[in-house]
Amino acid sequence: MDPLLLVLIVAGAASAFCWITSLVTNETSWVDRLWSIVPVVYVWIFAVAALVAGADATRLVVMALLVTAWGARLTFNFARKGGYTGMEDYRWAILRARMKRWQFQVFNLLFIVLFQNALLVLISLPAYIAWQYPVPFNGWDAAFAVLFAAFLVGETVADQQQWDFHRAKKAAGGTLEPGFLTTGLFAYSRHPNFFFEQAQWWAFYAIGAVALVAHGGGWLNWTIVGAALLTVLFIGSTIFTESITASKYPAYADYQRTTSMLVPLPRRRRAKAPETA
Repeated sequence: MDPLLLVLIVAGAASAFCWITSLVTNETSWVDRLWSIVPVVYVWIFAVAALVAGADATRLVVMALLVTAWGARLTFNFARKGGYTGMEDYRWAILRARMKRWQFQVFNLLFIVLFQNALLVLISLPAYIAWQYPVPFNGWDAAFAVLFAAFLVGETVADQQQWDFHRAKKAAGGTLEPGFLTTGLFAYSRHPNFFFEQAQWWAFYAIGAVALVAHGGGWLNWTIVGAALLTVLFIGSTIFTESITASKYPAYADYQRTTSMLVPLPRRRRAKAPETA
């Protein structure tokens, strides 16, 4: 069996599970609970298929181990925030309140369930390229694997800083000026964890592309659509999240003016107030 067919079967089952459970429980964070798990399964399907076929599976095993580390970190961070205890993403509740019931159910099926599950397949498909072209692991693979690991460390640090801030905020009675984190990595990016998350999947795409390049192809191939759509999703999600944050904290507008949204950059200087006579 072509491993891609097996991946699609698993993805179909995951989609059906997410949709049915969202209807039964009347909450829509089931895709969130599978987000850090199913890509690991998909990439290992390709890796095992290569091993069973007796092909050089070094690249795919490295890719699978990297994604497993990504999934373990994200699962841990999601679990400690209560993600597996029935807590729904607060953004879905806000959207549900803005829509009629039938409108939200259409949104739930088409975007939350089908689009996001399809995206989880798409970001995994550089492994399909690596399965199709089992050329020897090389220096480019190693470089992009190290880059992936570096981005993973960056996201781990950012999430820990955010976790520590929210624990301190809770200990202070729910109020800690200015209300949001602005230190550490968050002094250079308003969402460094989002940046590192996307960057890992661009590095993952690059590892898959190395196989095609080594086979005589180019760096650009159709599986780039996964990383590209993930970036589009994160940008849209970030803009929506920031609109909520800005409505709660007046100081957030100044933070937006001085700090990069995603890519970590030196903080911009505040504009000087005009002088008065």
